[in-house]
Amino acid sequence: MLLGDGDDCSFSQEVRALADHPVQHLYVQAVSQHPVMKENVVSTRCRPAPHNLSQRCWHSWILPVLQMANAGIQLLGFTLAFLGFVGSIASTVMVEWKASSYAGDNIITAQAMYEGLWKTCASQSTGQIQCKVYDSLLQLPGIVQGTRGLMLSSILLGFISILVEVVGMKCTTCMADQPEQKNKVALAGGVIFIIAGLLALVGTSWYGHRIAQDFYNPFTPTNSRFEFGSALYVGWGAACLIIIGGGFLCCNCPSKGSGKSPRYPPSHASGHTGRDYV
Repeated sequence: MLLGDGDDCSFSQEVRALADHPVQHLYVQAVSQHPVMKENVVSTRCRPAPHNLSQRCWHSWILPVLQMANAGIQLLGFTLAFLGFVGSIASTVMVEWKASSYAGDNIITAQAMYEGLWKTCASQSTGQIQCKVYDSLLQLPGIVQGTRGLMLSSILLGFISILVEVVGMKCTTCMADQPEQKNKVALAGGVIFIIAGLLALVGTSWYGHRIAQDFYNPFTPTNSRFEFGSALYVGWGAACLIIIGGGFLCCNCPSKGSGKSPRYPPSHASGHTGRDYV
């Protein structure tokens, strides 16, 4: 084994042990004086260990595990947001935003009325359903027009955020050579998802508040009272999924420089003199 080769930084102890031996004293002295041998000994000295051993453990196996977990969380968030996006589309096209109520004296069950954002339907007890599309946009109540705008805006932002996330997710190869920019794109997609979810939540809650307000209004005729339809529940669930998924995508942004390899302090072997070896 070459003199001084080891990871325990025991070069000086080895040299002193050899120097104390009467037979090998001349060999150590020759090694210390010969320029080629001296340079070889200096170059084989162990490098300084990192300041913190946990830093090496972090970059060796903890960081890859966390990156894999972050990719899983990112995929989970995208899946939830995508399901919410599909649910918001289904809620927008559904007609059961409000259904006729049978509370109180309204016991007529031969016909059920449903109203949505685009048309109204009447269901007969015989199973026949007749629907009518709204004739004029300007004659619609303000609540219907406002809810339409909010839901369509939510769907549009959701579609944009899906395109953005396809570029920024870690499981895709887009912008693979620019990890920091890729993380920023993923963060932007998560923020857009949250905004889309909030728009859907505001639209459905506003419409539901108007239904409850008209239901408890004493001046509303009994046969004109409506209750929450199934489309409202679908919209509320879809908005929650979009917000939760966008939150997962935003929480996945790693700290700056987390993917960089550790930097160890440079070796100062060239600055050592001959007094380190004898």
